[in-house]
Amino acid sequence: MFTGIIQALGHVRAIEPVGGDTRLTIDAGTLDLADVALGDSIAVSGVCLTVVALDSGGFAADVSRETLSCTTLERWQVGSRVNLEKALRLADRLGGHLVSGHVDGVGSVVAVSDDARSQRWDFEAPRALARYIAAKGSIAINGVSLTVNAVDGLRFGVNLIPHTVAMTTFGDLGPGAPVNLEVDMMARYIERLTQPDLSPNA
Repeated sequence: MFTGIIQALGHVRAIEPVGGDTRLTIDAGTLDLADVALGDSIAVSGVCLTVVALDSGGFAADVSRETLSCTTLERWQVGSRVNLEKALRLADRLGGHLVSGHVDGVGSVVAVSDDARSQRWDFEAPRALARYIAAKGSIAINGVSLTVNAVDGLRFGVNLIPHTVAMTTFGDLGPGAPVNLEVDMMARYIERLTQPDLSPNA
């Protein structure tokens, strides 16, 4: 589990095919790996990955074909910058919102415009996800916890303060760029709870 508060920027150091899957090696930048062990989880641009190897400056993770197919990872190249967040500990502050690191789908940047010192970013979500996005609700975009300002059909907007742009990979993006989306998990649970009884004998 994560909070959507990015702790460091890293970059892809290597991409290797391994037995039909892919192994990513990530340079962790300023992320402190001293307390990270093999098997721990790290969110990489919103995707929860399991650490399978460590060195002094980074870590490796195996990525399945399923993950590649439903995230932006298949578009990454050596040198691509990534947002990094270590898994939440029970004693940590919950500065963003609860983020699982299980990406729901890929959206795209529609437009970016100045809004005083901040920036207004508009995105388009896949039709299957749009129903879970609500004004003043939470969403994780490339692993960053953000508040939805407005919703219009498949499109929604957020505001990014200068700090967020500087400390994440948003500065690398522009209109048309794909992004990993994770909707608020509460919306999915509420939908499930309001569905009719789905037991075999119903």
